Amino acid sequence: MLAYLESLSLVDHHCHGVLNRDLDRPAFEALLTEADHPGPTSMFDTQVGFALRRWCPPVLGLDAHADPDAYLARRAELGAAEVNRRFLAAAGLAALCVDTGYTPESILDPPDLGRLAGAPAHEIVRLESVAEQVAADGGGAATFADEVRARVEGSGAVGAKSIAAYRAGLELSGERPSAAELTAAAGRLMREEAPRVCDEVLHRFLVWCAVDAGLPVQFHVGIGDVDADLRRGDPLLLIELLRAMDPAPAMLLHNYPFHRNAGYLAQVLPNVYVDVGLATHNLGHRAPALIAELLELAPFGKVLYSSDAFGLSELFHLGALLFRRGLADFLGGGVDDGAWTAADAERVAGLIASGNARRVYGI
Repeated sequence: MLAYLESLSLVDHHCHGVLNRDLDRPAFEALLTEADHPGPTSMFDTQVGFALRRWCPPVLGLDAHADPDAYLARRAELGAAEVNRRFLAAAGLAALCVDTGYTPESILDPPDLGRLAGAPAHEIVRLESVAEQVAADGGGAATFADEVRARVEGSGAVGAKSIAAYRAGLELSGERPSAAELTAAAGRLMREEAPRVCDEVLHRFLVWCAVDAGLPVQFHVGIGDVDADLRRGDPLLLIELLRAMDPAPAMLLHNYPFHRNAGYLAQVLPNVYVDVGLATHNLGHRAPALIAELLELAPFGKVLYSSDAFGLSELFHLGALLFRRGLADFLGGGVDDGAWTAADAERVAGLIASGNARRVYGI
């Protein structure tokens, strides 16, 4: 089963750009964690750190389990451009859907990522970024809604993303905001010196903008950086809005530690799709257990692959490799137990690897 999955190209339906500069050890380790900084311990002494040392050195011509300093020295010797080329190519991607809304510093854009991966790269428009840019550009609260709608519709993106989980939490009403609610919320946003969407009304409005534009809507769920309040990141909180959105596709990203809840929602709501995103490489050796738990309830036709790779090109390779291995364990174990046939397992592998994403995003 693993050999078959390794022969399949993946559609990475949620990822970001990578840095195109050399990194010292502190900067490299900072990109292995969702924390603001790694703290007093090394990020190499974590699941993701050990997974990286196991699987990434051979791509750079080193033995597996290379010492961190030897690994980083080899990385510097090759240079960022060559390192990025090797890892994007090694991921074995058929297409990428790139969230362009988070750029704390200069990172490679979708065309550059696609060139390195040898696959088409499509944009995912981040809804809050659009609204914040409209607010920063000035104009009046009365025209805010029309301008946001026009920019979302004209983005050329294949999907949209909401980061409500980071700002207001996921307990969003299913009702469309009224014109009065929207104008008032837009007015408050436009009076801010540095506009930052964190209003439940605006998050709902943005989701409906994407739905009206015919775009699948990605939702950040669960695990994230320190800005995310995990207590408000359970996807069950979204159920009212998810029901109201139907039949528009809702893509629940990452989901850990709520991945079983997400699998339940994918089963009971016809428009919900799921992945385990960045949790795959964060859990490292435990990734197979994570994937198996997601697939306890989630229909196989509603599960997608994503890496949520950001900053380090290693995360494209690591996410893809760990996902293939975890899915192979699950599907191959089912064949061994007589739960399904080898032909069934290969068909499901194709759906999860790329077929489901191609169908939902139209790529």
